[in-house]
Amino acid sequence: MAVTIYGIKNCDTMKKARSWLEEHRVAYEFHDYKALGIDRAHLEAWIDEAGLDTVLNRAGTTFRKLPDAERENLTREKAIALMLDQPSMIKRPVLEANGKLLVGFKPEIYAGTFGG
Repeated sequence: MAVTIYGIKNCDTMKKARSWLEEHRVAYEFHDYKALGIDRAHLEAWIDEAGLDTVLNRAGTTFRKLPDAERENLTREKAIALMLDQPSMIKRPVLEANGKLLVGFKPEIYAGTFGG
C-alpha cells in the first residue's frame, strides 16, 4: 500500500499520526509541505474530495493572523492561493493511501483504514 502523509515536521498532531503509523507498522513517505511546498494539483484534488472547509485550517494561528480582508469572502481560488503561499494553513495531516484521502488525525479512522 502506497502511503504518503503530508504536513509539517514539528506539528503535535503530525507527531501523533506518524507515531500511530509507526506503531502499527504502516510504511509511509513523509512530505513536509513547509520545507518542500505543495502544488496546486494536490490542493485542488484534496478540496474536490474532502471540501475546502476540511482542507483549510481556519482554526490555526497562520489563518487567524491574516487581515480581515483576506479572511472574508474566501473563494476556492483565494483559499488555494493562500495555502500555496503559506502551507501552514493546510489542515494536518493529510494522508493519501491507495486512492483514499484522510484529513486530520483520529486513531479510530486510521485503524479503520489500516487495521489495528
